[in-house]
Amino acid sequence: MTEPRVALVHERLTEYGGSEAVVAEFMKVWPDAPVFAPIVEPECRDLLLRAAGLDTTATDLVRDTPLSRLHAATGGRSHAPLLPFVPRALRRLPLDSYDAVVISHHAFATQAALATDAPVIAYVHSPARWAWDPAFRAREAGGRAGQAALTVLGGLARRGELRAAPKLTRVVANSQAVARRVEQWWGLPADVVNPPVRVDRFAPDPALEREDFFLFAGRLVPYKRPDLAILAARKAGVRLVILGDGRYRRQLESLAGPETTFLGAASDEVLLDTYRRCRALLMPGVEDFGIVPVEAMACGTPVVAVGAGGALDTVIPGVSGEHVEAGDDDAVVSGFARALREFDPSVYDVTTIRKHAETFSPEAFRGRIADIVSRNRR
Repeated sequence: MTEPRVALVHERLTEYGGSEAVVAEFMKVWPDAPVFAPIVEPECRDLLLRAAGLDTTATDLVRDTPLSRLHAATGGRSHAPLLPFVPRALRRLPLDSYDAVVISHHAFATQAALATDAPVIAYVHSPARWAWDPAFRAREAGGRAGQAALTVLGGLARRGELRAAPKLTRVVANSQAVARRVEQWWGLPADVVNPPVRVDRFAPDPALEREDFFLFAGRLVPYKRPDLAILAARKAGVRLVILGDGRYRRQLESLAGPETTFLGAASDEVLLDTYRRCRALLMPGVEDFGIVPVEAMACGTPVVAVGAGGALDTVIPGVSGEHVEAGDDDAVVSGFARALREFDPSVYDVTTIRKHAETFSPEAFRGRIADIVSRNRR
């Protein structure tokens, strides 16, 4: 069988994060495939090319739309005002000449399926949770004006996802929780391929001893629920270190007691060192998957997570960590506080946790995705 001509589609290239890392792995599988994105910032494009192992002069592989020029003309301050125009830009992409189109989706990207008759494989980070879940939208809105804007945009996203769903040849979800959302909200079955985690960058250090603190690491935004970790640490009377920054930080500092230390945004070196020294990582929010817990586990560090979302894929109770039963905020705080008071590091084996983390490697991810596309091409 000849190598398929593949096109890649991504929502936007305005900042580099977990979904962009997935696209970089797609590019390693299909190094000649163009990446279409409605809005592209040069800095993010170059980060993507480097992550894919390509020279930053290969800019012709990343193809944008006129929305990029509009974004730049307005100073590139925020892509948010352009989001209502993104679906139409995606529907106008030149995708018909390819043997397969692979889409990286978390709000609008599946609209590209309406631009082609080629087989379309959608890798779904999640259907737009802020569009489908009113409680999630309320937490993320940031006030009455934000709530109104997200409600209008959410209607656009829901209609777009439902319109595109019948055109998808195959849906691949990044976790069991996301697969359930795809079935509930789109009425489609989904395979599960967990996203790639650079476990090679993280490893245990036998020379370091575990210290008497727990860790929360990640962006300080409402859906990650760092507030629950802080309240649980206060209730349990244990030390908590918070690595990360974000718009939620000032509010979180007002919640924290003397047992909580904020270290702000950290370098990779500081993150690695802290993973290796903490007793356990805390994951109080419901993540679609959760890269940070797997990074911690690659260091042999157990994870205490709410038993929902991506933690059901990554955290094995008694092996790589523990689940705290999901519930309302008070119940989750009490559950975490109890788990922290009773936490026994001797239960966990560093080597076993590390081996579990290796099952989420980029190599494993690329092999699974390549196999699915090879079976769903022209």
